[in-house]
Amino acid sequence: MPRLAVAMFSHEGNSFSPIATRRADFEAAVWCAGDAAAFAGTPTEMGGVLAFGEARPDWEISFLRLAQATPGGPIEPALFEVVVDEIVAGLAGQGFDAVYLALHGAMMVEGRDLADLDLIGRVRAAIGPDALLGVSFDLHANLDPAIASLVTVASGYKTHPHVDQRETALRVLDLLARTAAGEIRPVGAIVKAGAILPSIEMRTDAGPMAEIEAEAAAMIGGAILEAVPFGGFAYADTAAAGAGAMVFTDDDPALARAAAERLCAAIDARRDRFFTALPTASEAVAQALACRERPVALVDAGDNPLSGGIADTPELLRALLAGARQVPSLLLYHCDPALVEAAGRTGCGGRIAGTLGGTRSAAFGEPVPFVARVVALASGRFAARPPFICGPWMDFGQLALLRIEDSAVHVVVSTAIASPHDPGLLDALALDLDSFDLVCIKAKNHFRAAYAGRFKQIIACDAPGPAALDIARFDFRRAPAHLYPLHAGAG
Repeated sequence: MPRLAVAMFSHEGNSFSPIATRRADFEAAVWCAGDAAAFAGTPTEMGGVLAFGEARPDWEISFLRLAQATPGGPIEPALFEVVVDEIVAGLAGQGFDAVYLALHGAMMVEGRDLADLDLIGRVRAAIGPDALLGVSFDLHANLDPAIASLVTVASGYKTHPHVDQRETALRVLDLLARTAAGEIRPVGAIVKAGAILPSIEMRTDAGPMAEIEAEAAAMIGGAILEAVPFGGFAYADTAAAGAGAMVFTDDDPALARAAAERLCAAIDARRDRFFTALPTASEAVAQALACRERPVALVDAGDNPLSGGIADTPELLRALLAGARQVPSLLLYHCDPALVEAAGRTGCGGRIAGTLGGTRSAAFGEPVPFVARVVALASGRFAARPPFICGPWMDFGQLALLRIEDSAVHVVVSTAIASPHDPGLLDALALDLDSFDLVCIKAKNHFRAAYAGRFKQIIACDAPGPAALDIARFDFRRAPAHLYPLHAGAG
C-alpha cells in the first residue's frame, strides 16, 4: 500500500504591507494537523486529497500540518521555522512513498528571500532523493526555476478567480500515482518571463490570461504531462519575482524547457494588455452615479485583502462621502478592532464618533472623521461557501454595521482581516444588496465568483494601498531590475 504524506503551508506575502503575518492569522483561517475532515466536499486542495483517498483506498494518507492565512505582510521568521520544522519532523524517517505539498508560491518571510524554495528543499532533504514529491501552486506564484529540480511533479491553479483548487490537487496526485505505478517519468522546467504583472486584468474568463491558459492547455498531451502559466504576485519583492511558466514532460527535459519558454513568450507578447488604466476613487464614484442601472460595485483594488491589503485605506470612503453621501451605499469593509469594540459598548441604535481608515498606516491617506449610528452587531465567523473558498471558515472576528450620520452610507467594520468575497459576510449582518445603489468592496477579482451576476456594472478604481496598480512606484529592492515595469525599457 503506497503511503502518502500531505502538508499545507500556503501564504501570499505582500512586501509592502505594514502588518506582519502571525500565527493568529493562520489560526483564523487554516491551522490543523492529523486530519482534513473539515475540508470534506469543499472545492479546495484538501477537498481534492480527500476525494483522491476515496477513489484510491489502496493509498494510505497521513495529514501533517495544514496552515493557510489570508494574504498579508511577511511571515514572522520564528513562525516559518516552527511550521517547516513540524512538517520535516513528520516526514523524516517515516518511509513515505510520496509527499504532496499545497503551497502558494509567493510566500514572504522576514529576512528570507525564497521561502517556498527553502521549504521544498528541506522537504526533499527529509524524504531523500527517491521519494515522490508533488506540489501545487497558486496561479500568482513567483517560482524560482530551481524548484523544478527538487519536485517530482507540480501543477498550479488555472482559473482566476481560483475555483479549480480541488482539480489542481487531483492533477498532482494523479501524476504522482502514475509515477508510482511506473507509467511515467516526469521531468520539469520553470522559466521566467520578463515582467512583473498586475493581476487586475488576469482573469481567465477572457483577456490575455485566458489566451495564455488556452495555449497551455493545447500543449498538454503526448509527452507533455502538464503545462502551467503563472501570472506571478506583483507585490512580493523577491529574486523570483515576476510571471513565468512551468512544464512537465515524460522523460524529455529539452521539451519541457522549450514548452515553458513558449509559454513565457506568450506572456511577454501580451504584457502590455495586463497594464490598464483605472479611475481614481473620486472618478469611479462619478462613473457609478452615471450608471442608470444599479446596484453598481466599486472595487478598491489597492486594498484588496487577497493581495495583502489591510482593509484600512481611506480614499474610497472619502470619495463616497464627498460624491454620493445621500446615495444608498454600502462599504465592505474597514478593519478597526477598537471601533468595533466601541460600537459594542454603545449598542445598536447608539451614536458613535471617530475616524475610519489610516489607523494601521498613514501612508495611504489621512483618516476620515465620522459620526454614525450603530445599526447592527454580529459575529463575523461563518462557514465558507463555494464557488471560491480558501478554507472551511471565514473569520472577520466581530462585526459592526454603521450608518454615517446625515447620509445614506453604511460601513461594515470588523476586528479581523479576511476577504469579502463570500456572501456570508452580508448574511451575518442581514444585508440585502438590492437595498443599495452603490456597493464598495475592498477586493479585486475573486469576489466576482459569487457576486458578478448581482451587479449591473463593476467599476475598479486605483486608490492608494498596499496593492495599488502602479507597480513601479513601490520600493522594490530584491526583484531583478531588468523586469518590466521596474525597468521600462525591458522586453
